[in-house]
Amino acid sequence: MSLLTLLPFIVLIGAMFLMTRSAKKKQQQAIDMRNQMQPGSGVRTIGGMYATVKEVSEDTVLLDAGPGVDLLFAKNSIGAVLTDEEYNHIVHGIEHDLKSDADVVPDDASSLTETDDSAAASDDAPVDFGKKDTADTADTADAADVPADTEPADAGTDAADKAKTDEQAKKSDGGSEAK
Repeated sequence: MSLLTLLPFIVLIGAMFLMTRSAKKKQQQAIDMRNQMQPGSGVRTIGGMYATVKEVSEDTVLLDAGPGVDLLFAKNSIGAVLTDEEYNHIVHGIEHDLKSDADVVPDDASSLTETDDSAAASDDAPVDFGKKDTADTADTADAADVPADTEPADAGTDAADKAKTDEQAKKSDGGSEAK
């Protein structure tokens, strides 16, 4: 047999050797990581649960997942042992990154575009989301047509009608009288 016909087999065997070697290396790193677990360490299981190590035995780990919640896991089910900063950042949202003294970018752009005066003015103005009745719009349209110096003849009945309409609107809007 010639060397040319054996070359594909040699390359295939070499690739298999390299793959098994790297897999064994990763497996050994995982074993070392699991052996370095100590009580108080933050861990992530292979299922994605974050917890604190309470006890470590030969094959199992007792995890504290919350107040009064202790779970027993096999050591092989621990996916990663986290640093204290990483665990606190993920689980509690606490950040210890005090390295940058730069300005913090706000979550929304409203503080960038709004001045203090316009913010105070916009908060004081009432917002009416209610639906206007057709009688109210007709009353305002009639009042706009009447000159300011004249007074309608039946002003008392208009006020009574308006109060009655307002009371009906409250009932239909789910006021306490409607219940």
